[in-house]
Amino acid sequence: MSDSIVFGLHSVRALLERHPQRVAGVLVQRGREDQRVEHILRLARERQIKIEIKAVQELDQLTGGGRHQGVIAHIVAAATLGEGALDDILDAAGAQPLVLVLDGVQDPHNLGACLRTADATGVCAVVVPRERAAGLSPTVRKVAAGAAETVPLVQVVNLARTLKWLKERGLWTVGTDDEAEKSLHDVDLKGPLAIVMGAEGAGMRRLTRENCDLLVKIPMRGAVESLNVSVATGVVLYEAVRQRK
Repeated sequence: MSDSIVFGLHSVRALLERHPQRVAGVLVQRGREDQRVEHILRLARERQIKIEIKAVQELDQLTGGGRHQGVIAHIVAAATLGEGALDDILDAAGAQPLVLVLDGVQDPHNLGACLRTADATGVCAVVVPRERAAGLSPTVRKVAAGAAETVPLVQVVNLARTLKWLKERGLWTVGTDDEAEKSLHDVDLKGPLAIVMGAEGAGMRRLTRENCDLLVKIPMRGAVESLNVSVATGVVLYEAVRQRK
């Protein structure tokens, strides 16, 4: 696996706290001495991770002008996981795991955006089918802005079978469908939960839909009939976060 970078105070801190084994080194802007940077430096020292002090111009060059906030982490790029990893992920996720299932999202920009939102909302894993769906790629990593390195992406052979297994593990599976009777805002999204989103245009496949415990729709007040899948994912996940707060 090749080295990559994650930048920004929140992303680097999260990596050091959750996945320190993935961090090969930390670069800090010369002259940055605020509390958030000091916290990152302390985490790196505690984990015996190499720290380098660099001029801001060097950090700017590494990130291509991205907003690094004076901190960059060199990491070993994440690999896509197999479905066998889900058991351990759920065991480590606590009493209320939140899983995002994407049924055949093919645009790498959409997958990257979904990973970024998944990280922001505390999703413990993103599950995708192995065939006819986007996987980790340079474009996905770039759009995800570090989230591809913090949120496990799990590829499964049979999505319907995986949904059944998630239900056996005690997760409530909620899918989104424009034709659903219930509104997103009228259902309980607390507790162990898997949010299921359909692909661009086609939505969820029949077997995926049939293996959801409940279907909900996003209220639409204007002229457009549906949202981009990454936008819709953000709407649903943040409603779950609001309820679980």
